Amino acid sequence: MAEKIPVSQLSVGMFVELPLSWDKHPFIKNRFKLKNPQQIEKIKNCGLKQILVHPELSDVTMPKSAGPTSPAPERDVDSVQDPKEQKPPEKWNPATLAPSELLEALNDKRMPSDQKAKAVYQHSRTMMDRLFESPSAENIVTSKKVISSVTDLVLSDDETAGNLLRITSHDFYTYTHSVNVGVTAIMLSKELFRHSSGHDLHELGAGFFLHDLGKIMVDPEVINKPGKLTDEEMAHMRIHPYQGYKILKDANALSDECKFVVMQHHEYHDGTGYPKRLKGEEIHRYARICCIADVFDALTSERSYKKAMKPFDALKLMQQQMSEHFDKKLFSEFVLLFK
Repeated sequence: MAEKIPVSQLSVGMFVELPLSWDKHPFIKNRFKLKNPQQIEKIKNCGLKQILVHPELSDVTMPKSAGPTSPAPERDVDSVQDPKEQKPPEKWNPATLAPSELLEALNDKRMPSDQKAKAVYQHSRTMMDRLFESPSAENIVTSKKVISSVTDLVLSDDETAGNLLRITSHDFYTYTHSVNVGVTAIMLSKELFRHSSGHDLHELGAGFFLHDLGKIMVDPEVINKPGKLTDEEMAHMRIHPYQGYKILKDANALSDECKFVVMQHHEYHDGTGYPKRLKGEEIHRYARICCIADVFDALTSERSYKKAMKPFDALKLMQQQMSEHFDKKLFSEFVLLFK
C-alpha cells in the first residue's frame, strides 16, 4: 500500500509516484525508483510538499512517521515497470504504441519549433518505452514507420532538429538512450549523406533507434548494476547485439542498415570492441556512426554511480582518451554538430 511522506524525507532507493501530468515535471515517468539525489532535487523544484511512496517496490526502509494512505490510482500508462514487480508488462498494440501527441506534433506544420521538438522527444521516449515492454513483430514494424517520420523531421527541419539535439535527457533508461542515440546519429548521418542518394536514411534511422533492442534479453539487474560488471556479467551483456539482430530478423524487419547498426554498434575502430572484435573498415560505416553517438550519450547521461558529463567535456574525453575507438573522420564531423 502506498504511503504519503513529506518530500523532505525522500531518499535514494524509494519508489515514488508523482501526482502531476507529464508536462508538469522533468521526468518521463510518473512512477519510478529514485536513483540519485539530483532526482530528489528535481521533485522538490516541482513545488510538491508530499509524495506517494510504494514501500513494496522500494529498496530502503520507510520513515517511521510515514503512514498508509488510500490505494494508489490505477497505473499510469507511462509508469515504470520495476524489475521486482510480478505483474506482467503492458501489452501495447500497434494502434496505441505511438502516443497520439507524437503523431500530432510530427504532422503539425504550424507548431513552434521548440514546442515541436519537446513533444517529439518526450513522446518518442514513451513510444520506445512501450516497444521495450512489448516488442512484438507488429509493434516493431509500427515503430519503424513512426521513426521514419521522425527521421523526415530531422532531415527537413534544421531548427527543430537542432532543438532536439539540445534537449536530450540525462537519465540512462534504455528507451531514453535509444532516442538520444537515434536523434544524434541521424543528425550526423544528415551531415555526412546530405549530398548522396545512395543511403536509405529511413532504415538507417530505424537502426539507430533500435540499436539496443536486444537488451530486452539481458537481465535488468545487469543493465542497472551501479558499478563495474564482472566478467560473467559482461559476457551476458554482450549478447544484446546478436539478440537485437535476431529479434528484428524474426519480426521480418531486418534491413541491411538495421543489421549493420544493431550487430556492430559496439565494435571499436582499434579492434577492441564486441561481439566479433572487428577492426577499421571491417566495421560498416553506419555502425561506426552509431558507436560514436552511443558512447557520447553514455558519457553525458547520469548513472547511479556517476554524474553526467557536459557535452564539451565528453567530446574532449573521447578525443583525448578514446580516439582509437572511433573513425577519426566521422568523429571530426560529429564534433561539428555541437559548435
